[in-house]
This record gives sequence, C-alpha cells and structure tokens, in this order.
Amino acid sequence: MEAYIVDWLSLLARWLHFITGIAWIGSSFYFVWLDNHLEAPTRSGDVEKGVAGEVWSIHGGGFYHAQKYQVAPRVLPETLHWFKWEAYWTWMSGMFLLMLVYWYGAQVYLIDVSIAELSTVSAVGIAGGSIVGGWLVYDVLCRTKLGSDDRMLGGVLLLFVAGLAWGLCQLFSGRGAYIHFGAVLGTIMVANVFFVIIPGQRKVVDAFERGEVPNPEPGIQAKQRSVHNTYFTLPVLFVMTSNHYAMTYSHEYNWAILIAISLAGALIRVYFVARHAGKATIVPLVAAALLLAGVAALIAPHASAASGDAVAFDDVRTVVQHRCTTCHSDAPTHAAFPAAPGGVVLDTDEQIVAEAQRIHQQTVVTRVMPIGNLTGISEAEREIIDRWYQAAGDKDGG
Repeated sequence: MEAYIVDWLSLLARWLHFITGIAWIGSSFYFVWLDNHLEAPTRSGDVEKGVAGEVWSIHGGGFYHAQKYQVAPRVLPETLHWFKWEAYWTWMSGMFLLMLVYWYGAQVYLIDVSIAELSTVSAVGIAGGSIVGGWLVYDVLCRTKLGSDDRMLGGVLLLFVAGLAWGLCQLFSGRGAYIHFGAVLGTIMVANVFFVIIPGQRKVVDAFERGEVPNPEPGIQAKQRSVHNTYFTLPVLFVMTSNHYAMTYSHEYNWAILIAISLAGALIRVYFVARHAGKATIVPLVAAALLLAGVAALIAPHASAASGDAVAFDDVRTVVQHRCTTCHSDAPTHAAFPAAPGGVVLDTDEQIVAEAQRIHQQTVVTRVMPIGNLTGISEAEREIIDRWYQAAGDKDGG
C-alpha cells in the first residue's frame, strides 16, 4: 500500500509540475518574443508618454496591442499583473517530486554503489547541498565584476555548469545525476525570479508610487538574469525527459553527453532569440546540430562480440526470474514497485521472448537494468542474455 500511495503522490506532483512548467516557460518565451518584436511607436503622443516600443498581434480571432514603456507610465494602473507564481509552483512541485522519487527512493534511483558507496543520508545531503550551493555560486559570480561583462560571465558559467555535470556523475547514478543537474539549473532560474527579478520590479513600482525616479540598476540586473533563464530552459527540459533515454545517462561518459546536449539546447535557444530580434544567423543552430549528431555517433552501440557455447533458454529464464521479475512481474516483490515498471511483465516464456530486444537493450547495451543493480546481476549473467539474443538474431536473419 505504501508504494501505491507513493505512486499516486508522484503522479499528482508530476502532473502539477508539468502544468505549471508549461505556464512558466510559455509566459517566459512569450515575453522574450514580445521584447524582440517591439517597433517604435507610431503615435507621437505615445512617445511623450514614455512608450519605448509596441507590437500588434492577432490571436484567437482578436487583435492585441502591447506597449512597453522605457521605464514606467507616469501614472501606474490600478491593476498590475505579476508573472511569478508559475515559476514558484513549478519549483515547489518539482522539488516535491525530486524528494519523493530520488530522495525517498534514494536506494533505487539515486545511489549506485558501483559509482560511489553512499548511505541514504549522505547521498540526500550531497544532493540538497548541490542545489543550494549551485545557486549561491551562480549568484556570487553574477554579483562580481564578471557580471558587468556578459560574454566573460557566460564563459565562466559554462565552465561552472560543466564542472557541476561532471561532479554529479561521479557521485550518483546516471539518472540521479542528470535530474539533480536539472534541479540545480531550475533552482537558479526560480531563485533569479524570487531574489532578483521580482524585487527589482517592486523597487521600480515603489519608486513611482513615492513620486521618485527609479534607479535603473535593478532593472538591468533583472534583465541579465532573465536572459540566463531563457538559455537554461532547454537544458532543463532535456533533463526532465532524459530518464526515458538510458543511452545518455548510462554511458561511461554520461557527464560529457550531458554537457554537450545542454550546450546544444542553449545554442538552439540563442538562435531563436536572435531570430525573434531579426538578427538570426544559422551558426548556433548548425553548431547545435553538429553537437547532437556527434553525440549520437559516438555513443552508438557496437556489434556484440559475444561468443561461446549456445545458451539454453532455461539459463536465460533463470537469469530473468532471479534478476528481473522482482520488479517486472504481475506481482512485483520489490517494495518500491506496486506494478511492473513500464508495464513490462516477464513472468512467462512467451513474455520473455516478446521482450527480448528490450531485455538485451536494458541489461547489456545500456546496462541500466536491474535499476541500481538492486538484484546483483553478474557480468556472466549479462553475457548469457547477450549470447542468447545474438543467437536468436542470427537465426531470424538466416
């Protein structure tokens, strides 16, 4: 029953995280688009009122006219919409999900004793520390003299996140390292909103309400953090889906793959931001495509070198029953799984044969199963599955 309740909590938290994430990213992307499509106001009266740019658009059968002020209107409107709760709820739901799946289930999803022999307490402590520490290091870097040079700061931040990716992959399972890399970036993004962007906007509003000329510095800082957030977005979205693609996080050089794909995501975003501003060059897009193609080529599985005597199906069945059906069964015996993960059931010979390709992919090629090697599969047993699969393939091909 405990595992069933945890599954329901995970489902509801993931759903909420998905909904609020769409709202946050959608509004963020829209305002980046809006900012880069502003044109000079056509009416002289608007210029006198302090309007810096405007854009006309049509959506859902209606016309919209958006204007951006150089600083703020002379008289603030009674109703002013703030875009913040989407970010806060995305982070809160994501952190709850992280704690539920990767911290509460640390022995299954976070710890891999073949990488580092960590206790649950130490693993969770390091994970939480990396999230808090990641924000603190980033914030300090932005507040130093580096913050006044966007290119220099960007280069240092690239080195910082690359080091973060490498370090996490030396401590946690590949899947756990990837999700915590995303959690650090996501925390930086929402902390930018909470500690810099929203307070900066409040200072502008408060100054106008007091009849003072606002200090432009908070707005400049908020703009810089907002730009960082838009470039972090695609790497974070990749991490959110990466648990479906063991070929990335299970690889020997998973940290390098994470860095490369994250960089590709940032470059794709660079291209689209430039395109919105009418200054697009395909160089970032081509660079991103080459990075992704290079990763795909380098991690492509090689033909198996399995050799030896023919494997009897009885041997394969024994391996599956001892190492796989703990979870992949109509009635899993592992406490963390109330139902077979992914709906993959391996109770019968027919089911094993039907899932042969998936079994081979997960236990031999990517080696992510059994997850965290909870059931202690040996190299000899992986070889049994490999030889059986290769022999079946040769027979089918002949």
